[in-house]
Amino acid sequence: MLTLLKIRNLALVDELTWELGPGLVGVTGETGAGKSVIVGALKLVLGERADKSLIRTGEETCSVEAIFEIDSPTETNSILEDGGIPPCDDSQLIIRRVITPKSSRQFVNDSPVTLTLLKRIGERLVDLHGPHDHQSLLSTERQLAMLDAYADADKPLAAYRTAHRHWRDISTELDTLRHAESATDQEIELLRHQLAEIDEANLNPEDEQDLEDRWRRAVNSSRLLETAANATNALNGDNGLLSQLADVQRLVRDLEKLDPSITTQTAGLETAVIELQDLESNLADYADSLDTDPEEAANLEERVNLIESLKRKYGPSIADVLARRETAANRLDTIENRGEKLETLEREVAAARATLDAAGKKLTTARRKAAPKLAKEISSQLKDLGFKQSSFEARLTPLETPSPQGLEAIEFQFGPNPGEPLMPLRQVASSGEISRVMLAVKSALADQDDTPLMVFDEIDANVGGEVARAVGRKMAVLGSRHQVVAITHFPQVAATAARHFVVEKTVTSGRTRSRLFQVNGESRIAELVRMLGGGGEQARAMAASLLTEATQ
Repeated sequence: MLTLLKIRNLALVDELTWELGPGLVGVTGETGAGKSVIVGALKLVLGERADKSLIRTGEETCSVEAIFEIDSPTETNSILEDGGIPPCDDSQLIIRRVITPKSSRQFVNDSPVTLTLLKRIGERLVDLHGPHDHQSLLSTERQLAMLDAYADADKPLAAYRTAHRHWRDISTELDTLRHAESATDQEIELLRHQLAEIDEANLNPEDEQDLEDRWRRAVNSSRLLETAANATNALNGDNGLLSQLADVQRLVRDLEKLDPSITTQTAGLETAVIELQDLESNLADYADSLDTDPEEAANLEERVNLIESLKRKYGPSIADVLARRETAANRLDTIENRGEKLETLEREVAAARATLDAAGKKLTTARRKAAPKLAKEISSQLKDLGFKQSSFEARLTPLETPSPQGLEAIEFQFGPNPGEPLMPLRQVASSGEISRVMLAVKSALADQDDTPLMVFDEIDANVGGEVARAVGRKMAVLGSRHQVVAITHFPQVAATAARHFVVEKTVTSGRTRSRLFQVNGESRIAELVRMLGGGGEQARAMAASLLTEATQ
Protein backbone atom coordinates (compact mmCIF):
# COMPACT_ATOMS: atom_id res chain seq x y z
CA MET A 1 0.00 0.00 0.00
CA LEU A 2 0.93 3.67 -0.16
CA THR A 3 2.12 4.42 3.37
CA LEU A 4 3.36 7.99 2.97
CA LEU A 5 2.96 10.88 0.54
CA LYS A 6 5.09 14.02 0.90
CA ILE A 7 4.42 17.17 -1.13
CA ARG A 8 6.51 20.36 -1.15
CA ASN A 9 5.66 23.57 -3.05
CA LEU A 10 3.08 22.00 -5.36
CA ALA A 11 0.36 24.51 -6.34
CA LEU A 12 -1.30 25.69 -3.11
CA VAL A 13 0.53 23.16 -0.92
CA ASP A 14 3.72 24.45 0.67
CA GLU A 15 4.42 21.32 2.69
CA LEU A 16 2.30 18.25 3.36
CA THR A 17 3.09 14.84 4.88
CA TRP A 18 0.26 12.32 4.58
CA GLU A 19 0.24 8.94 6.30
CA LEU A 20 -2.66 7.08 4.72
CA GLY A 21 -3.17 3.72 6.39
CA PRO A 22 -4.95 0.65 4.94
CA GLY A 23 -8.52 0.17 3.74
CA LEU A 24 -10.79 2.88 2.36
CA VAL A 25 -9.36 6.38 2.85
CA GLY A 26 -11.80 9.26 2.33
CA VAL A 27 -10.68 12.75 1.28
CA THR A 28 -13.15 15.63 1.42
CA GLY A 29 -13.12 19.43 1.41
CA GLU A 30 -14.79 22.41 -0.12
CA THR A 31 -14.50 23.06 -3.84
CA GLY A 32 -11.17 24.75 -4.59
CA ALA A 33 -9.62 23.70 -1.28
CA GLY A 34 -6.89 21.73 -3.03
CA LYS A 35 -8.14 18.15 -3.31
CA SER A 36 -6.98 18.16 -6.93
CA VAL A 37 -3.42 18.70 -5.68
CA ILE A 38 -3.53 15.25 -4.08
CA VAL A 39 -4.54 13.72 -7.41
CA GLY A 40 -1.92 15.82 -9.22
CA ALA A 41 0.79 14.60 -6.85
CA LEU A 42 -0.23 10.97 -7.40
CA LYS A 43 -0.20 11.47 -11.17
CA LEU A 44 3.36 12.78 -10.92
CA VAL A 45 4.26 9.63 -8.99
CA LEU A 46 2.68 7.60 -11.80
CA GLY A 47 4.93 9.23 -14.40
CA GLU A 48 2.72 11.95 -15.83
CA ARG A 49 4.65 14.76 -17.50
CA ALA A 50 5.29 17.71 -15.22
CA ASP A 51 4.42 21.33 -15.95
CA LYS A 52 6.51 24.12 -14.40
CA SER A 53 3.24 25.93 -13.60
CA LEU A 54 2.78 23.35 -10.82
CA ILE A 55 5.56 24.99 -8.81
CA ARG A 56 4.20 27.14 -5.99
CA THR A 57 4.50 30.86 -6.70
CA GLY A 58 7.77 32.27 -5.40
CA GLU A 59 9.53 28.90 -5.15
CA GLU A 60 12.27 27.47 -7.38
CA THR A 61 11.41 23.78 -7.06
CA CYS A 62 8.66 21.43 -6.03
CA SER A 63 8.82 17.76 -5.11
CA VAL A 64 6.61 14.76 -4.48
CA GLU A 65 7.73 11.65 -2.62
CA ALA A 66 5.71 8.44 -2.20
CA ILE A 67 6.62 5.41 -0.10
CA PHE A 68 4.98 2.09 -0.99
CA GLU A 69 5.06 -1.11 1.04
CA ILE A 70 4.82 -4.07 -1.37
CA ASP A 71 4.02 -7.55 -0.04
CA SER A 72 5.03 -9.36 -3.23
CA PRO A 73 7.58 -7.22 -5.13
CA THR A 74 8.48 -9.87 -7.73
CA GLU A 75 6.81 -8.15 -10.71
CA THR A 76 7.92 -4.69 -9.59
CA ASN A 77 11.49 -5.94 -9.15
CA SER A 78 11.38 -7.39 -12.65
CA ILE A 79 10.49 -3.95 -14.03
CA LEU A 80 13.27 -2.36 -11.97
CA GLU A 81 15.86 -4.89 -13.16
CA ASP A 82 14.79 -4.33 -16.79
CA GLY A 83 15.67 -0.66 -16.24
CA GLY A 84 18.99 -1.43 -14.55
CA ILE A 85 17.70 -0.43 -11.10
CA PRO A 86 18.50 -2.51 -7.99
CA PRO A 87 15.46 -4.48 -6.75
CA CYS A 88 13.64 -3.79 -3.49
CA ASP A 89 15.46 -5.47 -0.61
CA ASP A 90 12.90 -4.83 2.12
CA SER A 91 9.66 -4.61 0.07
CA GLN A 92 9.76 -0.81 0.35
CA LEU A 93 9.67 1.32 -2.79
CA ILE A 94 10.37 5.05 -2.68
CA ILE A 95 9.40 7.21 -5.68
CA ARG A 96 10.48 10.86 -5.83
CA ARG A 97 9.84 13.58 -8.43
CA VAL A 98 11.72 16.88 -8.38
CA ILE A 99 10.51 19.65 -10.68
CA THR A 100 12.26 22.92 -11.53
CA PRO A 101 11.40 25.52 -14.20
CA LYS A 102 13.92 23.86 -16.53
CA SER A 103 13.85 20.19 -15.64
CA SER A 104 11.98 17.27 -14.15
CA ARG A 105 13.86 14.44 -12.50
CA GLN A 106 12.51 11.20 -11.11
CA PHE A 107 14.05 8.66 -8.76
CA VAL A 108 13.16 5.17 -7.55
CA ASN A 109 14.93 4.11 -4.36
CA ASP A 110 17.33 7.04 -4.95
CA SER A 111 18.28 5.78 -8.43
CA PRO A 112 17.47 8.10 -11.37
CA VAL A 113 14.98 6.58 -13.82
CA THR A 114 13.37 7.51 -17.12
CA LEU A 115 9.80 8.71 -17.26
CA THR A 116 8.90 5.63 -19.32
CA LEU A 117 10.19 3.29 -16.62
CA LEU A 118 8.38 5.28 -13.93
CA LYS A 119 5.12 4.93 -15.88
CA ARG A 120 5.58 1.15 -16.03
CA ILE A 121 6.12 1.01 -12.28
CA GLY A 122 3.23 3.41 -11.62
CA GLU A 123 0.80 1.32 -13.68
CA ARG A 124 1.72 -1.64 -11.50
CA LEU A 125 1.21 0.25 -8.22
CA VAL A 126 -1.77 2.59 -8.69
CA ASP A 127 -5.07 2.43 -10.56
CA LEU A 128 -6.42 6.00 -10.75
CA HIS A 129 -9.95 6.78 -11.90
CA GLY A 130 -11.62 10.16 -12.28
CA PRO A 131 -14.60 11.44 -14.24
CA HIS A 132 -12.53 11.34 -17.43
CA ASP A 133 -10.04 8.58 -16.61
CA HIS A 134 -11.81 5.53 -17.99
CA GLN A 135 -9.98 4.94 -21.25
CA SER A 136 -8.67 1.62 -19.92
CA LEU A 137 -12.23 0.37 -19.33
CA LEU A 138 -13.24 1.36 -22.88
CA SER A 139 -10.22 -0.39 -24.43
CA THR A 140 -11.22 -3.78 -25.86
CA GLU A 141 -7.70 -5.05 -25.19
CA ARG A 142 -8.07 -4.10 -21.53
CA GLN A 143 -11.53 -5.67 -21.43
CA LEU A 144 -10.05 -8.93 -22.70
CA ALA A 145 -7.38 -8.78 -19.98
CA MET A 146 -10.13 -8.31 -17.38
CA LEU A 147 -11.99 -11.37 -18.65
CA ASP A 148 -8.80 -13.45 -18.65
CA ALA A 149 -8.10 -12.40 -15.07
CA TYR A 150 -11.63 -13.41 -14.05
CA ALA A 151 -11.29 -16.72 -15.94
CA ASP A 152 -7.92 -17.43 -14.29
CA ALA A 153 -6.61 -18.01 -17.80
CA ASP A 154 -2.93 -17.23 -17.18
CA LYS A 155 -1.65 -20.66 -18.28
CA PRO A 156 -3.74 -21.10 -21.46
CA LEU A 157 -3.01 -17.48 -22.41
CA ALA A 158 0.75 -17.98 -21.96
CA ALA A 159 0.63 -21.19 -24.02
CA TYR A 160 -1.35 -19.42 -26.75
CA ARG A 161 1.05 -16.46 -26.90
CA THR A 162 4.04 -18.80 -27.20
CA ALA A 163 2.32 -20.66 -30.03
CA HIS A 164 1.33 -17.38 -31.72
CA ARG A 165 4.90 -16.03 -31.65
CA HIS A 166 6.21 -19.24 -33.22
CA TRP A 167 3.51 -19.28 -35.91
CA ARG A 168 4.09 -15.59 -36.67
CA ASP A 169 7.89 -16.01 -36.94
CA ILE A 170 7.64 -19.06 -39.21
CA SER A 171 4.97 -17.37 -41.35
CA THR A 172 7.15 -14.27 -41.73
CA GLU A 173 10.10 -16.43 -42.81
CA LEU A 174 7.93 -18.21 -45.38
CA ASP A 175 6.49 -14.94 -46.69
CA THR A 176 9.97 -13.44 -47.01
CA LEU A 177 11.18 -16.45 -49.00
CA ARG A 178 8.12 -16.39 -51.24
CA HIS A 179 8.57 -12.74 -52.14
CA ALA A 180 12.35 -12.72 -52.34
CA GLU A 181 13.74 -11.59 -55.66
CA SER A 182 15.30 -14.26 -57.83
CA ALA A 183 19.05 -14.30 -57.63
CA THR A 184 21.10 -13.33 -60.68
CA ASP A 185 23.91 -15.44 -62.05
CA GLN A 186 26.29 -12.66 -61.01
CA GLU A 187 25.12 -12.83 -57.37
CA ILE A 188 25.47 -16.62 -57.32
CA GLU A 189 28.98 -16.40 -58.77
CA LEU A 190 29.97 -13.75 -56.24
CA LEU A 191 28.65 -15.84 -53.31
CA ARG A 192 30.55 -18.90 -54.51
CA HIS A 193 33.73 -16.85 -54.92
CA GLN A 194 33.41 -15.46 -51.38
CA LEU A 195 32.91 -18.94 -49.92
CA ALA A 196 35.85 -20.38 -51.84
CA GLU A 197 38.15 -17.49 -50.96
CA ILE A 198 37.38 -17.65 -47.24
CA ASP A 199 37.37 -21.47 -47.03
CA GLU A 200 40.72 -21.69 -48.85
CA ALA A 201 42.28 -19.43 -46.21
CA ASN A 202 41.36 -21.98 -43.50
CA LEU A 203 40.98 -19.25 -40.88
CA ASN A 204 41.09 -19.78 -37.14
CA PRO A 205 40.64 -16.74 -34.87
CA GLU A 206 42.70 -18.40 -32.14
CA ASP A 207 45.78 -18.69 -34.42
CA GLU A 208 45.86 -15.03 -35.45
CA GLN A 209 47.99 -13.68 -32.59
CA ASP A 210 50.44 -16.61 -32.75
CA LEU A 211 50.84 -16.10 -36.51
CA GLU A 212 51.56 -12.39 -36.09
CA ASP A 213 54.14 -13.11 -33.37
CA ARG A 214 55.92 -15.71 -35.53
CA TRP A 215 55.93 -13.37 -38.53
CA ARG A 216 57.32 -10.51 -36.46
CA ARG A 217 60.16 -12.74 -35.18
CA ALA A 218 60.93 -13.99 -38.69
CA VAL A 219 61.06 -10.49 -40.16
CA ASN A 220 63.34 -9.28 -37.36
CA SER A 221 65.33 -12.51 -36.97
CA SER A 222 68.71 -11.02 -38.01
CA ARG A 223 68.41 -8.12 -35.58
CA LEU A 224 67.13 -10.42 -32.81
CA LEU A 225 70.07 -12.80 -33.35
CA GLU A 226 72.59 -9.99 -33.28
CA THR A 227 71.10 -8.44 -30.14
CA ALA A 228 70.97 -11.80 -28.32
CA ALA A 229 74.62 -12.49 -29.25
CA ASN A 230 75.71 -9.07 -27.93
CA ALA A 231 73.87 -9.71 -24.66
CA THR A 232 75.49 -13.16 -24.33
CA ASN A 233 78.94 -11.74 -25.06
CA ALA A 234 78.42 -8.99 -22.46
CA LEU A 235 77.72 -11.68 -19.88
CA ASN A 236 80.36 -14.29 -20.83
CA GLY A 237 82.92 -12.57 -23.05
CA ASP A 238 86.63 -12.16 -22.34
CA ASN A 239 85.91 -9.26 -20.03
CA GLY A 240 82.22 -10.06 -19.50
CA LEU A 241 80.13 -9.57 -16.44
CA LEU A 242 80.45 -13.21 -15.29
CA SER A 243 84.27 -13.05 -15.57
CA GLN A 244 84.30 -9.89 -13.45
CA LEU A 245 81.99 -11.50 -10.92
CA ALA A 246 84.41 -14.45 -10.60
CA ASP A 247 87.05 -11.96 -9.42
CA VAL A 248 84.55 -10.51 -6.99
CA GLN A 249 83.81 -14.02 -5.66
CA ARG A 250 87.51 -14.62 -4.92
CA LEU A 251 87.79 -11.33 -3.06
CA VAL A 252 84.66 -12.05 -1.04
CA ARG A 253 85.94 -15.52 -0.06
CA ASP A 254 89.12 -13.86 1.24
CA LEU A 255 87.02 -11.47 3.30
CA GLU A 256 85.01 -14.34 4.75
CA LYS A 257 88.21 -16.16 5.79
CA LEU A 258 89.43 -13.08 7.65
CA ASP A 259 86.01 -12.17 9.09
CA PRO A 260 83.34 -14.92 9.00
CA SER A 261 80.68 -12.49 10.31
CA ILE A 262 80.46 -10.87 6.87
CA THR A 263 78.94 -14.04 5.38
CA THR A 264 75.34 -12.87 5.94
CA GLN A 265 76.05 -9.70 3.99
CA THR A 266 77.64 -11.43 1.00
CA ALA A 267 75.24 -14.36 0.66
CA GLY A 268 73.40 -12.75 -2.27
CA LEU A 269 76.49 -12.83 -4.50
CA GLU A 270 76.28 -16.56 -5.17
CA THR A 271 72.59 -16.28 -6.07
CA ALA A 272 73.28 -13.39 -8.45
CA VAL A 273 76.02 -15.33 -10.20
CA ILE A 274 73.77 -18.38 -10.64
CA GLU A 275 70.90 -16.28 -12.04
CA LEU A 276 73.22 -14.50 -14.50
CA GLN A 277 74.60 -17.87 -15.62
CA ASP A 278 71.02 -19.06 -16.22
CA LEU A 279 70.31 -15.86 -18.14
CA GLU A 280 73.34 -16.38 -20.35
CA SER A 281 72.24 -19.98 -21.04
CA ASN A 282 68.67 -18.91 -21.85
CA LEU A 283 69.87 -16.22 -24.26
CA ALA A 284 72.03 -18.74 -26.04
CA ASP A 285 69.10 -21.17 -26.37
CA TYR A 286 66.88 -18.33 -27.64
CA ALA A 287 69.44 -17.43 -30.32
CA ASP A 288 69.62 -21.06 -31.44
CA SER A 289 65.80 -21.19 -31.71
CA LEU A 290 65.56 -18.21 -34.04
CA ASP A 291 64.56 -19.25 -37.57
CA THR A 292 66.54 -17.25 -40.08
CA ASP A 293 65.21 -19.16 -43.09
CA PRO A 294 64.21 -16.47 -45.65
CA GLU A 295 61.71 -18.85 -47.27
CA GLU A 296 59.87 -19.39 -43.95
CA ALA A 297 59.75 -15.63 -43.37
CA ALA A 298 58.33 -15.13 -46.86
CA ASN A 299 55.65 -17.79 -46.25
CA LEU A 300 54.62 -16.19 -42.97
CA GLU A 301 54.46 -12.76 -44.57
CA GLU A 302 52.31 -14.11 -47.38
CA ARG A 303 49.92 -15.66 -44.83
CA VAL A 304 49.68 -12.41 -42.86
CA ASN A 305 49.01 -10.42 -46.04
CA LEU A 306 46.27 -12.88 -47.05
CA ILE A 307 44.49 -12.52 -43.73
CA GLU A 308 44.78 -8.72 -43.79
CA SER A 309 43.32 -8.69 -47.30
CA LEU A 310 40.32 -10.79 -46.19
CA LYS A 311 39.78 -8.54 -43.17
CA ARG A 312 39.76 -5.47 -45.42
CA LYS A 313 37.14 -7.11 -47.65
CA TYR A 314 34.84 -8.75 -45.14
CA GLY A 315 35.38 -7.27 -41.71
CA PRO A 316 37.80 -5.79 -39.22
CA SER A 317 38.44 -9.18 -37.57
CA ILE A 318 38.70 -12.86 -38.47
CA ALA A 319 35.44 -13.44 -36.57
CA ASP A 320 33.73 -10.93 -38.90
CA VAL A 321 35.20 -12.66 -41.96
CA LEU A 322 33.84 -16.02 -40.77
CA ALA A 323 30.45 -14.43 -40.02
CA ARG A 324 30.35 -13.10 -43.59
CA ARG A 325 31.14 -16.61 -44.77
CA GLU A 326 28.11 -17.98 -42.89
CA THR A 327 25.87 -15.27 -44.34
CA ALA A 328 27.02 -16.03 -47.86
CA ALA A 329 26.61 -19.79 -47.30
CA ASN A 330 23.06 -19.36 -45.97
CA ARG A 331 22.11 -17.10 -48.85
CA LEU A 332 23.54 -19.49 -51.43
CA ASP A 333 21.82 -22.42 -49.76
CA THR A 334 18.51 -20.54 -49.86
CA ILE A 335 18.96 -19.76 -53.57
CA GLU A 336 19.99 -23.26 -54.56
CA ASN A 337 17.39 -25.02 -52.40
CA ARG A 338 14.54 -22.49 -52.54
CA GLY A 339 11.88 -24.98 -53.64
CA GLU A 340 12.81 -27.49 -50.94
CA LYS A 341 12.90 -24.76 -48.29
CA LEU A 342 9.49 -23.49 -49.36
CA GLU A 343 8.01 -26.95 -48.88
CA THR A 344 9.71 -27.34 -45.49
CA LEU A 345 8.51 -23.96 -44.27
CA GLU A 346 4.99 -24.58 -45.53
CA ARG A 347 4.86 -27.80 -43.52
CA GLU A 348 6.25 -25.99 -40.46
CA VAL A 349 3.70 -23.17 -40.80
CA ALA A 350 0.85 -25.68 -41.07
CA ALA A 351 2.09 -27.50 -37.95
CA ALA A 352 2.53 -24.22 -36.07
CA ARG A 353 -0.99 -23.13 -37.05
CA ALA A 354 -2.41 -26.44 -35.80
CA THR A 355 -0.63 -25.94 -32.47
CA LEU A 356 -1.89 -22.35 -32.35
CA ASP A 357 -5.48 -23.39 -33.07
CA ALA A 358 -5.35 -26.04 -30.34
CA ALA A 359 -3.98 -23.54 -27.80
CA GLY A 360 -6.49 -20.94 -28.95
CA LYS A 361 -9.38 -23.39 -28.56
CA LYS A 362 -8.44 -24.02 -24.92
CA LEU A 363 -8.23 -20.27 -24.29
CA THR A 364 -11.55 -19.67 -26.06
CA THR A 365 -13.23 -22.37 -23.97
CA ALA A 366 -12.03 -20.72 -20.75
CA ARG A 367 -13.20 -17.30 -21.94
CA ARG A 368 -16.65 -18.45 -23.13
CA LYS A 369 -17.19 -20.24 -19.85
CA ALA A 370 -16.19 -17.17 -17.80
CA ALA A 371 -17.80 -14.40 -19.92
CA PRO A 372 -21.45 -14.95 -18.86
CA LYS A 373 -20.39 -15.38 -15.23
CA LEU A 374 -18.46 -12.11 -15.32
CA ALA A 375 -21.38 -10.33 -17.03
CA LYS A 376 -23.77 -11.67 -14.40
CA GLU A 377 -21.49 -10.53 -11.57
CA ILE A 378 -21.09 -7.05 -13.09
CA SER A 379 -24.86 -6.80 -13.66
CA SER A 380 -25.42 -7.63 -10.00
CA GLN A 381 -22.95 -4.94 -8.97
CA LEU A 382 -24.63 -2.46 -11.33
CA LYS A 383 -28.04 -3.07 -9.74
CA ASP A 384 -26.54 -2.15 -6.37
CA LEU A 385 -25.27 1.07 -7.94
CA GLY A 386 -28.65 2.31 -9.20
CA PHE A 387 -28.94 0.52 -12.56
CA LYS A 388 -31.92 -1.55 -11.46
CA GLN A 389 -32.96 -2.70 -14.93
CA SER A 390 -29.71 -2.44 -16.84
CA SER A 391 -28.16 -5.18 -18.95
CA PHE A 392 -24.52 -6.06 -19.38
CA GLU A 393 -22.79 -8.56 -21.64
CA ALA A 394 -19.17 -9.52 -22.35
CA ARG A 395 -19.61 -10.36 -26.03
CA LEU A 396 -16.95 -12.47 -27.77
CA THR A 397 -16.58 -12.35 -31.56
CA PRO A 398 -14.36 -14.78 -33.54
CA LEU A 399 -11.51 -13.20 -35.50
CA GLU A 400 -10.67 -14.04 -39.10
CA THR A 401 -6.96 -14.00 -38.27
CA PRO A 402 -5.49 -15.00 -34.88
CA SER A 403 -4.29 -12.03 -32.87
CA PRO A 404 -1.57 -12.04 -30.20
CA GLN A 405 -4.41 -12.00 -27.61
CA GLY A 406 -6.44 -14.93 -28.97
CA LEU A 407 -8.89 -16.17 -31.58
CA GLU A 408 -11.63 -13.73 -30.59
CA ALA A 409 -12.23 -10.08 -29.77
CA ILE A 410 -14.34 -8.80 -26.90
CA GLU A 411 -16.72 -5.89 -26.47
CA PHE A 412 -18.37 -4.96 -23.20
CA GLN A 413 -22.01 -4.29 -24.13
CA PHE A 414 -24.14 -2.13 -21.84
CA GLY A 415 -27.80 -1.18 -21.80
CA PRO A 416 -28.68 1.19 -18.95
CA ASN A 417 -32.37 1.33 -19.85
CA PRO A 418 -34.86 -1.53 -20.42
CA GLY A 419 -36.16 -1.98 -23.92
CA GLU A 420 -33.06 -0.49 -25.52
CA PRO A 421 -30.54 -2.69 -27.35
CA LEU A 422 -27.14 -3.31 -25.81
CA MET A 423 -24.43 -1.14 -27.30
CA PRO A 424 -20.64 -1.02 -26.89
CA LEU A 425 -19.80 0.60 -23.59
CA ARG A 426 -17.92 3.48 -25.21
CA GLN A 427 -21.03 4.49 -27.20
CA VAL A 428 -23.74 4.55 -24.56
CA ALA A 429 -22.27 5.55 -21.21
CA SER A 430 -22.12 9.12 -19.93
CA SER A 431 -19.25 10.15 -17.64
CA GLY A 432 -21.43 9.54 -14.59
CA GLU A 433 -22.59 6.16 -15.84
CA ILE A 434 -19.14 5.02 -16.90
CA SER A 435 -17.83 5.83 -13.41
CA ARG A 436 -20.34 3.49 -11.82
CA VAL A 437 -19.81 0.82 -14.48
CA MET A 438 -16.10 1.01 -13.78
CA LEU A 439 -16.75 0.62 -10.04
CA ALA A 440 -18.99 -2.37 -10.75
CA VAL A 441 -16.26 -3.98 -12.88
CA LYS A 442 -13.63 -3.30 -10.21
CA SER A 443 -15.91 -4.80 -7.57
CA ALA A 444 -16.54 -7.91 -9.67
CA LEU A 445 -12.78 -8.34 -10.23
CA ALA A 446 -11.73 -7.41 -6.69
CA ASP A 447 -10.22 -10.84 -6.00
CA GLN A 448 -8.32 -10.98 -9.32
CA ASP A 449 -7.03 -7.38 -9.42
CA ASP A 450 -3.64 -7.21 -7.67
CA THR A 451 -3.12 -3.44 -8.02
CA PRO A 452 -2.11 -2.27 -4.52
CA LEU A 453 -3.78 1.17 -4.58
CA MET A 454 -7.02 2.29 -6.24
CA VAL A 455 -7.83 6.00 -6.37
CA PHE A 456 -11.36 7.22 -7.16
CA ASP A 457 -11.47 10.96 -7.88
CA GLU A 458 -15.07 12.18 -7.57
CA ILE A 459 -16.48 9.28 -9.58
CA ASP A 460 -19.69 9.74 -7.58
CA ALA A 461 -20.39 13.03 -9.33
CA ASN A 462 -23.88 13.43 -10.82
CA VAL A 463 -25.49 10.67 -8.75
CA GLY A 464 -28.25 10.81 -6.15
CA GLY A 465 -28.01 10.24 -2.42
CA GLU A 466 -29.03 6.56 -2.40
CA VAL A 467 -26.71 5.77 -5.29
CA ALA A 468 -23.91 7.65 -3.52
CA ARG A 469 -24.53 5.49 -0.46
CA ALA A 470 -24.25 2.37 -2.63
CA VAL A 471 -21.05 3.73 -4.18
CA GLY A 472 -19.64 4.21 -0.70
CA ARG A 473 -20.50 0.66 0.31
CA LYS A 474 -18.87 -0.73 -2.83
CA MET A 475 -15.70 1.25 -2.15
CA ALA A 476 -15.68 0.02 1.46
CA VAL A 477 -15.86 -3.59 0.24
CA LEU A 478 -13.02 -2.90 -2.20
CA GLY A 479 -11.13 -1.38 0.73
CA SER A 480 -11.21 -4.75 2.48
CA ARG A 481 -9.11 -6.19 -0.38
CA HIS A 482 -7.12 -3.16 -1.53
CA GLN A 483 -6.04 0.21 -0.29
CA VAL A 484 -8.60 2.65 -1.74
CA VAL A 485 -8.53 6.46 -1.77
CA ALA A 486 -11.89 8.11 -2.46
CA ILE A 487 -11.94 11.86 -3.14
CA THR A 488 -15.60 12.76 -2.79
CA HIS A 489 -18.22 15.46 -2.18
CA PHE A 490 -20.77 12.98 -0.85
CA PRO A 491 -21.14 12.41 2.90
CA GLN A 492 -22.63 8.98 2.17
CA VAL A 493 -19.28 7.94 0.63
CA ALA A 494 -17.05 9.71 3.16
CA ALA A 495 -18.88 8.06 6.06
CA THR A 496 -17.88 4.59 4.83
CA ALA A 497 -14.14 5.38 4.94
CA ALA A 498 -11.93 3.70 7.52
CA ARG A 499 -9.99 6.99 7.71
CA HIS A 500 -11.32 10.42 6.82
CA PHE A 501 -9.08 13.34 5.81
CA VAL A 502 -10.10 16.92 5.06
CA VAL A 503 -8.38 19.34 2.70
CA GLU A 504 -8.72 22.94 3.83
CA LYS A 505 -7.59 26.21 2.26
CA THR A 506 -6.30 28.95 4.57
CA VAL A 507 -4.71 32.38 4.16
CA THR A 508 -1.67 33.19 6.29
CA SER A 509 0.37 36.40 5.96
CA GLY A 510 -1.30 37.12 2.65
CA ARG A 511 -0.46 33.69 1.18
CA THR A 512 -2.99 30.98 0.36
CA ARG A 513 -2.10 27.45 1.36
CA SER A 514 -3.82 24.08 1.46
CA ARG A 515 -3.46 21.68 4.33
CA LEU A 516 -4.70 18.15 4.96
CA PHE A 517 -5.67 16.72 8.35
CA GLN A 518 -7.49 13.67 9.70
CA VAL A 519 -10.88 14.02 11.37
CA ASN A 520 -12.32 11.75 14.04
CA GLY A 521 -15.23 11.86 16.43
CA GLU A 522 -16.94 15.22 16.62
CA SER A 523 -14.66 16.81 14.02
CA ARG A 524 -15.66 14.10 11.52
CA ILE A 525 -19.34 14.59 12.30
CA ALA A 526 -18.84 18.34 11.77
CA GLU A 527 -17.30 17.69 8.33
CA LEU A 528 -20.19 15.40 7.34
CA VAL A 529 -22.66 18.08 8.52
CA ARG A 530 -20.90 20.59 6.27
CA MET A 531 -21.13 18.15 3.35
CA LEU A 532 -24.85 17.62 4.05
CA GLY A 533 -25.31 21.35 3.48
CA GLY A 534 -26.94 22.38 6.72
CA GLY A 535 -26.43 22.77 10.43
CA GLY A 536 -28.58 22.03 13.42
CA GLU A 537 -29.39 18.89 15.32
CA GLN A 538 -31.16 17.24 12.39
CA ALA A 539 -28.07 17.43 10.17
CA ARG A 540 -25.86 16.27 13.04
CA ALA A 541 -28.16 13.32 13.69
CA MET A 542 -28.06 12.39 10.02
CA ALA A 543 -24.24 12.58 9.98
CA ALA A 544 -24.03 10.39 13.08
CA SER A 545 -26.49 7.98 11.49
CA LEU A 546 -24.32 7.70 8.35
CA LEU A 547 -21.30 6.81 10.48
CA THR A 548 -23.25 4.27 12.50
CA GLU A 549 -24.68 2.67 9.38
CA ALA A 550 -21.21 2.44 7.82
CA THR A 551 -19.89 0.41 10.74
CA GLN A 552 -22.71 -2.12 10.63
